[in-house]
Amino acid sequence: MAVEFGYGMEVWAAQGHAEQIEAARLAGLAWTQHFLIATLVLAGLALLSRAPWTVLSQLLAAGAVAALLTLAQHDYDRRHPAPLPPPNPAYTPCFSGSGRCN
Repeated sequence: MAVEFGYGMEVWAAQGHAEQIEAARLAGLAWTQHFLIATLVLAGLALLSRAPWTVLSQLLAAGAVAALLTLAQHDYDRRHPAPLPPPNPAYTPCFSGSGRCN
């Protein structure tokens, strides 16, 4: 929740500047990735110390964080689609009555 509050404050402080808003969004994605890695490391440490319930809870938390990260990255990808490929240079549009239609 603190991350979302921080993101909201950064968006508010950006005052509509798209570059700063996008930088805040990417920083949030990076923070979530680091949090997922830390959660998996803690699960590994719990596994080494033979604490099965702690391992299970850490893996469940890691699964939830991975799901949130996947949703956030999917949302980011939807907002930033890949550019369309350039048209074929040999293509000529066909206008009615132009005489260039095949």
